[in-house]
Amino acid sequence: MDDEVDALEITCTWDVCSLPPNKKPIGCKWLYKIKYHADGTIERYKARLVSKGYTQEEEVDFHETFSPVCNLTSVKLLLAISAISGFTLHQLDISNAFLNGDLDEEIYMKLPPGYASRKGDSLPPNASQSDHTCFLKITTDVFLCVLVYVDDIVIVTNNDAVADCLKTELKSCFKLRDMGPLKYFLGLEIARSDAGIYVGQRKYALDLLDETGLLGCKPVASPMDPGVKLCHDFGGDFVDAKSYQRLIGQLMYLQITRPDITFAVNKLSQFSETPRPTHKLVVYRILHYLKGIIGLGLFYSSKAELQIQAFDDADYNSCLDTRRSTSGFCMFLGTSLISWKSKKQKVVSKSSAES
Repeated sequence: MDDEVDALEITCTWDVCSLPPNKKPIGCKWLYKIKYHADGTIERYKARLVSKGYTQEEEVDFHETFSPVCNLTSVKLLLAISAISGFTLHQLDISNAFLNGDLDEEIYMKLPPGYASRKGDSLPPNASQSDHTCFLKITTDVFLCVLVYVDDIVIVTNNDAVADCLKTELKSCFKLRDMGPLKYFLGLEIARSDAGIYVGQRKYALDLLDETGLLGCKPVASPMDPGVKLCHDFGGDFVDAKSYQRLIGQLMYLQITRPDITFAVNKLSQFSETPRPTHKLVVYRILHYLKGIIGLGLFYSSKAELQIQAFDDADYNSCLDTRRSTSGFCMFLGTSLISWKSKKQKVVSKSSAES
């Protein structure tokens, strides 16, 4: 907690003052978390100070919100490019996650619980138009990319000297830790060899099986039985929606490196409001499927070509409740899968050709 407050004061995040008349302060609270290495051992204990932004009212206290997180497709794309081009990958961790932006408005926040008042432009210039937390600097002999996910930073470059210079400049502005080569990022396990880069979520999948009591379950060959047709109105009495939604959310995060479960998770997420025992059994089938191939992930070959390929398909009239069809696509950089999606269409198609 002391480290967090020190970092906030060093970066001049706030000025301590008396509350002016007719002003209402936002509260704040502490969040505590234990960070783990990929092998499950404890890395460090972490405290974060967060403001209670949920007490603000839209169009009264604020007009726009912005989440400082990079698109995970950008992460996979840069990993694929790095494997092909031999770029190095560095990881940094900013010691505190309060935004360091210029505000036109005056915002007042209460002092951190347990603390009284105490005294105490180096990024690449061009933000990507498709991902505003991806910063690029490209010249004739330098490629430098910085991906920002709140307080986690990945640097991709063909010139380590330029990366070291950037790290030095960042350290002069923020308190941060140099994590070295990229190995574990947002729960993604990253391993590199001369053949390419592997990305997986084995630990996350094992933790999910352990949490649900299915660590010793019997594997099945597919995430979903193609003969099972799900709908809202049949399947027994309703089950607890919160536990169902939690499982679906966890499986959605596992989709980052597991395209094989995307269709099944998308289909089951459509019953999150009113799940039934039949729906929950299919969710558990996905977990049984994961047990059989727990370490499956993505591999980005160093011999792939820098060529975009896209594949798209759709079924017809598959939703029993709405009669809508489901579309799916996947995109490759050479042989490296970087993006995919399964989604129910917004309108009813009148033919398979229209679908």
